[in-house]
Amino acid sequence: MAEIVRTEDDASGDGAPGGQPSLKRVMGPGLLLLFIVGDVLGTGIYALTGQVAAQVGGVVWLPFLVAFLVALVTAFSYLELVTKYPQAAGAALYTHKAFGIHFVTFLVAFAVMSSGITSASTAARAFSANAASVFDLGFSDGIGITLIGLGFMALVALVNHRGVGESVKANVVLTCVELTGLLIIIGIGVWALGGGEGDFSRVVEFDTGERSVVGGVIAATGLAFFAMVGFEDSVNMAEECKEPRRIFPKVLLGGLLATGLIYVLVSISAIALVPSDALSEGDTPLLQVVAAGAPAFPLGLFGVITMFAVANSALINMLMASRLVYGMSTQGVLPPLLGRVHVVRRTPTTAILFTTALAFGLITFVGAVPALGGTTALLLLIVFTVVNVAVLVLRRDPVDADHFRTPTVLPVVGALACAFLATPWAGRPTEQYRIAGVLLVIGVVLWAVTVLVNRRSGRPAGRLDPTQLTGEGPVN
Repeated sequence: MAEIVRTEDDASGDGAPGGQPSLKRVMGPGLLLLFIVGDVLGTGIYALTGQVAAQVGGVVWLPFLVAFLVALVTAFSYLELVTKYPQAAGAALYTHKAFGIHFVTFLVAFAVMSSGITSASTAARAFSANAASVFDLGFSDGIGITLIGLGFMALVALVNHRGVGESVKANVVLTCVELTGLLIIIGIGVWALGGGEGDFSRVVEFDTGERSVVGGVIAATGLAFFAMVGFEDSVNMAEECKEPRRIFPKVLLGGLLATGLIYVLVSISAIALVPSDALSEGDTPLLQVVAAGAPAFPLGLFGVITMFAVANSALINMLMASRLVYGMSTQGVLPPLLGRVHVVRRTPTTAILFTTALAFGLITFVGAVPALGGTTALLLLIVFTVVNVAVLVLRRDPVDADHFRTPTVLPVVGALACAFLATPWAGRPTEQYRIAGVLLVIGVVLWAVTVLVNRRSGRPAGRLDPTQLTGEGPVN
């Protein structure tokens, strides 16, 4: 059973290293819960429900449930680490403390950045598909969707350049909008059940094609995991939470339980109203559910809710990715050009252009929502494997504060489960490895170029300090 380890004084986590002032602690349990729920809800469930159904048939809820359990186990590892080291740096900090190898820390940080870009690209594609459907543009695939996605991403870059970030109040509003859309789906499902409509017998039907039942569920779980990412982002708020060591365990687990329940209910409602073969067609599965279960409901309104939810995901992810690139540049592990700041807007202009260019490439040459969402899940599963191992390594590093301690078996199970879901044996398409590989190779090449430039110019070799990174993890 999980426990609180009691050591010395100072359980508050209020101190700041080096005598620097702490961030303002403004988030209590309520705001932290909304932040977590808002980060997890988003593009994953809105865009990928149909693709998960294509893998397993009527039991579309099962991969979401398995993905939730894997995320829950990993969340216990994050809880031990965030209450042990309540600093805003996340996986990169834990990797650095556990292994002390700057290049490994860089790879983890760049993987988190890359997952943010693939997540934002997934959101751009979902936004395009919903826009085409809502405004009846006459196409649902091909060059039209790509052009809308590129235009949308360009708009996100402009907003990013102006310096618009996420405030706590904005997060509350956006969370309510995203949550409203999913509650509408659940409400339609309940209405259909009460009225004898729909076919709820489908929720226990398996259709895994040529795969075995277990193989189909595992493959679908690897995709559904994209819907669960975002909870790890909350650790970056540790320095702005009131009593983080006390409130984080209950709030993070409560937030995950709430979102997991919502996802299962949404997927059950969806498959009861729309057969799996129809649900898997196109990138707007929940619009089909509304049309089938509540024909009188204004589809345009729900489409706008969906567009708003995924647009929020894209903006937050691109903000995170550009700030991470900027942070790594200022520390000398990426080229200095990527650390330039606009003299008027005071935003990292070249980092924004760099991350936007990567997103443009993904939208243009990859495009498909399952490939982009699956790549996001792949990158995060690798990061989560490292974090689960880091928990065990850092047991040798006691701290003078009370902190959460997860049962040893959970990080072991979490590391094995995340590592397995990241392998080809889990039915993951090779395309996702190519996408992730290209992104990481770009990072390694930039790192190597930076090292050579530093040596020739006599600059000190770059040492990545995770506490100085300003980015956060991806949201979906």
